[in-house]
Amino acid sequence: MQILADYHTHTVYSHGKGTIEDNVKEAISKGIKTIGISDHSYKHMTYGVKIKDIYKMREEVNKLNLKYSNIDILLGMECNILDENGNIDINDEVSKLLDYVMAGYHFGSSPTSLKSMLNHCNNYVLKNEKSKEYNTKAIINAMKNNDIFIITHPGDKGDVYIEEIAKVAKDTDTRLEINSSHSYLNASQLNQIKHIGNKFIIGSDAHRPENVGNFELAMKNIREANLDLSLVENIKL
Repeated sequence: MQILADYHTHTVYSHGKGTIEDNVKEAISKGIKTIGISDHSYKHMTYGVKIKDIYKMREEVNKLNLKYSNIDILLGMECNILDENGNIDINDEVSKLLDYVMAGYHFGSSPTSLKSMLNHCNNYVLKNEKSKEYNTKAIINAMKNNDIFIITHPGDKGDVYIEEIAKVAKDTDTRLEINSSHSYLNASQLNQIKHIGNKFIIGSDAHRPENVGNFELAMKNIREANLDLSLVENIKL
């Protein structure tokens, strides 16, 4: 198996432990063809990237692409899905700086209303049917209303109706991530949706350079679900 790309890696610009170049060097050492830098977007209250730093990141990625000719280095962003309307923390100006956009649900994202704040509480404490419906609607509307390449770790932090999400992901040509740090999508979820024919991406969600390209947990879930590997776009058999 060859790793073609790892689109989900973090750096010191959010709460990763290495620099962009550290992640690039690790990817090169593992024979990865494309590395994506995808720090948390700016409305994460704890470790969102500062908007002014996105310009610095773009310049750094451009320079590193000139320095390393044997790998493609992309600048992405892991945006936060903020509410049931599918709002994510990106604007037109920031979007122009990025090569791709990912989006996922995180506890630390800034609430847009009392309702979205209460949903954080429901996901953290109650984990009830109401929050499951809200989470599902939020992800579906995010895919419908934004140009999103990958939905990250769907179901992590807040339960979802994964089949409903998978159907919309297929309709909107959005990839679903099999995350190798959070175990979402997990084998149970994959078994529920593998008949739909979605496009999948495996992501390391590396917060340390040494974990770039580490897909061990993701591949375990794929094997347990007997998922057709041809559906996973960033690996080659």
